Amino acid sequence: MPIILPKSLNTLFMKSKEVELTPQEIVAELDKYIIGQEAAKRAVAIALRNRYRRRKLPPELADEIAPKNILMIGPTGVGKTEISRRLAKLTSSPFLKIEASKFTEVGYVGRDVESMIRDLVHISVDMVKSEKIEEVREKARINVEDKILDILLPPLKRKREDGNAADEQLQFQQTREKFRKQLHKGLLDERMIEIEIKETMSSPFEIFSSSGVEEIGIHIQEMIPGFLGGKTKRRKIKIKEAIEYLLDDEQKKLIDMDQVSRLAVERVEHSGIIFLDEVDKISGRESGHGPEVSREGVQRDLLPIIEGTTVNTRYGLVRTDHILFIGAGAFHVTKPSDLIPELQGRFPIRVELTSLDKKDFIKILTEPENALIKQYKALLETEGVNVEYTEDAVDEIAEIAEKVNEDAENIGARRLHTVMEKVVEEISFLAPNIKKKNISINREYVQDQLKDIIEDQDLSRFIL
Repeated sequence: MPIILPKSLNTLFMKSKEVELTPQEIVAELDKYIIGQEAAKRAVAIALRNRYRRRKLPPELADEIAPKNILMIGPTGVGKTEISRRLAKLTSSPFLKIEASKFTEVGYVGRDVESMIRDLVHISVDMVKSEKIEEVREKARINVEDKILDILLPPLKRKREDGNAADEQLQFQQTREKFRKQLHKGLLDERMIEIEIKETMSSPFEIFSSSGVEEIGIHIQEMIPGFLGGKTKRRKIKIKEAIEYLLDDEQKKLIDMDQVSRLAVERVEHSGIIFLDEVDKISGRESGHGPEVSREGVQRDLLPIIEGTTVNTRYGLVRTDHILFIGAGAFHVTKPSDLIPELQGRFPIRVELTSLDKKDFIKILTEPENALIKQYKALLETEGVNVEYTEDAVDEIAEIAEKVNEDAENIGARRLHTVMEKVVEEISFLAPNIKKKNISINREYVQDQLKDIIEDQDLSRFIL
């Protein structure tokens, strides 16, 4: 039996990066930004590859294969959110990070669970719209140039019958091309022209409904033309500003928003990723009273969305059957088994992320492409200050971060940000006026900057 993918999906994923990446390549890409956590990286890499495999199956079989949702268990600051965020970036998938504690069952203050799907669709629409704008950008630019040239040099109104008509037409075209070249070089940027500008359109209404605060995309000017926006007025502005305004307007005209909406919904249904953080905050069984009632209510509200249902959005109906959900939580006080059994079953893949130690901190400071030391060096280089960190300085920063995490709350790699800020605080403050442009930070310098804080345990808990 030949493997045939629905035509719409073939078009949708033709350029998808998922097709190009094997699980090993996905892990290698994640290694560039995240230290350690091999088990979590392997789990998400397999989950991502399985999506590509599913699309290679016959439609009737592909529809039966549900995504294997993942539950990441580990303390804060060890890379749970970063893994999911980088994963979405790798594949250009619609990605939404949201805290489970934001949701509450009906009757309590909070958002309804369906709002996360509506938010994800909105993100997807913006993504597809941006891609379509790139496709039509060149055509839109040519159209805008022609509009501006028509204002600068209005077309000849009627052809003359005498023999000079051809010469006049030729001269007109030469002058027009001369203006076009000047336009390209920016020589006409400051020149004033008069164009028609639409009045600012009011934002969509927001209403309170049974499903929470939801935008309704009904613009008054669609019902009553000219009311609350929609009118145009003539304004004199510089050509540089006119190009920006007209380009934006022209791109919108060239884009088919119905097609954008359809593609965005399809992308959410087959490629969407929702990172559900703080799942441990809603875990807990019903005891008859108190906050546990609300927690279990949230779990039961989340269940149909994760299980697979249809959500009504302003861009159409969205099926959630094949959206990948990645749950995460520290689970210090509670444990995954405290979740209701139905929800536990919807997260079949469990990965435990390990706490970070001094060796991991040293790697985080130096190895990733977005390493902390690289970031601080780049920031100070903008002021002409070149800061070098010796090996013993990096070692001392990592050691202090580990010690503070042990003595106070363990917040993982986020502790490095606090320590680094204190280390470079004086240099950052004096950087614009500092005379010594080459500075070396060693162990003694780090100890000197943090000496008072480390010695005072109470102060250390507050400052670091």
